Amino acid sequence: MQLSWMRFRLILLLLLLFLVFHINLAQTIVKTLPGYPGTLPFKLETGYVSVGESEDVELFYYFIESERDPIRDPLVLWLAGGPGCSAFSAIAYELGPLAFDVEAFNGSLPSLLLNPYAWTKIANIIFLDSPVGTGFSYATTLEGYYSSDTKSAKDTYNFLRKWLLNHPKFTKNRLYIGGDSYGGKIVPIIVYEILKGNKAGLMPQLSVEGYLLGNPGMAIHQNFNWRIPYANRMALVSDEHFKRAKRSCHGEYVSPNPNNTRCLFALQPVNECIDNINKAHILEPKCQLEAAKSDGLKRDFQNFLREGSIGTLHTSYQEIPWCRENNYVPSYVWANDPTVQDALQVRNGTKEEWRRCNKSLSYDINVASVLHYHQALSRERYQVLVYSGDHDMIVPYISTLEWINDLNLTLDEDWRPWTFTGQIAGYTLRYRYKEDQFYLTFATVKGAGHAAPEYKPKECLAMIERWFSYYPL
Repeated sequence: MQLSWMRFRLILLLLLLFLVFHINLAQTIVKTLPGYPGTLPFKLETGYVSVGESEDVELFYYFIESERDPIRDPLVLWLAGGPGCSAFSAIAYELGPLAFDVEAFNGSLPSLLLNPYAWTKIANIIFLDSPVGTGFSYATTLEGYYSSDTKSAKDTYNFLRKWLLNHPKFTKNRLYIGGDSYGGKIVPIIVYEILKGNKAGLMPQLSVEGYLLGNPGMAIHQNFNWRIPYANRMALVSDEHFKRAKRSCHGEYVSPNPNNTRCLFALQPVNECIDNINKAHILEPKCQLEAAKSDGLKRDFQNFLREGSIGTLHTSYQEIPWCRENNYVPSYVWANDPTVQDALQVRNGTKEEWRRCNKSLSYDINVASVLHYHQALSRERYQVLVYSGDHDMIVPYISTLEWINDLNLTLDEDWRPWTFTGQIAGYTLRYRYKEDQFYLTFATVKGAGHAAPEYKPKECLAMIERWFSYYPL
């Protein structure tokens, strides 16, 4: 009798939790989108989830069901970089099922195409506008707009709990937390929050299998310091310049001692060699038109055409010299269109305008390095994938290898090439902590830049499909 009463109380408690969470959720199924002809060939859900101590933070999300097998395929929560870069940027330019028809873009509402190499072919993915102030996420109070590394991670954990309570059919799917660039820095903090919550018995229990990081920001200072050794490896800085700087600066290139004149002089020719390099992809042109200049498109598109990417006069978008930043302009036009926001069920008045990356967040970088989070997680039964575009100088792959080495894991599989369609697609190695407990796979993506799937979509889809299936790369 006592056992039955306890079960009844537990069921009642779960029901109350569901009802409380449910009233703080708003969601809709989006079947059509402006710019795409006909009905979307995949299931898209958008919505808001209230989080924060006072529930004054409204996080906006896009959820796309797997096009293969939603019940058996993994569930992935994906964070973009920044902090402050919208999840829609990841959808349209990296691993989502949609892309813009850039070649046909003329300044009006852009057309949408299907991405044949979307990760949603094999996984259910929640693309989250996080932290608050990113994309269409907003706060109902001024205090709610403050965020930080730790607060953002806690808000995301609470988002996941509420979202899964409202989507119970996905509670048993293998769950992975993923992100790239600065999002990759926040991911291990989120996984640690989930680990603590699971051990504390918080409901629902999240079935995290692991996490994945793309060109992840680990510690900003460390990333910057490895740029010069990387530039030397890639023949951007001569051996003589590098040896002189290394000898004089003692490995500190970002904040050298101002009294160390030998170091300062040694860094002058080094910086001259790399200042005009596109750090997101060292082989692509560095353009004067930065993404921030087109934030919101307050100037009209004709002014954009007139300015171009090098300040010359152009009469059409197609005549502008190619620059990857130009590819992002359609996203501003599309996401700020009222018909698009209506289709996505964006709440009126949430923002003045949508920005691909909001650089004016009230955000505190209060975790200098996430190494200790990785160290704590390496004692758990997780699978981890860390991949790096090898032509990225924002977060050089050698910087990532450095902190992986600091985890003091056992080398399980040494450096070797991994292939796609018979060609070398990159190089990989694998580490472990104890037998069959924690495995970390590191992979480079040959020829890719800072957001690897944007540059090498075919190879990245093959990489992630193998990893999800526990196959060697």
